[in-house]
Amino acid sequence: MKTTIVLFTLAAWAASSPVHAADGKAVYDSTCVACHATGVANAPKFGDKAAWAPRMAAGKAALVKSVVAGKGAMPPKAGNANLPEADIQAAVDHMLAAVK
Repeated sequence: MKTTIVLFTLAAWAASSPVHAADGKAVYDSTCVACHATGVANAPKFGDKAAWAPRMAAGKAALVKSVVAGKGAMPPKAGNANLPEADIQAAVDHMLAAVK
């Protein structure tokens, strides 16, 4: 009987718990900042509208694809092989929001 109650409680908790979206700022702060804060290896600096303009013109999907695959000096997934694509998308959103 106690096992049933525990399982029911866990199932109810799981069903009511929201799915947490990726935190773009946290991903940026833990991964992207290493290059995008200072422009290492020609990385566009965070908040630099002129540097980001041509990248924005290419679209978010192209930016996410370049992070996943790597581009120039940036290795695939910004050097974090375990970085989920949802986190990459959230970080790209965070960086793009800074230049709108």
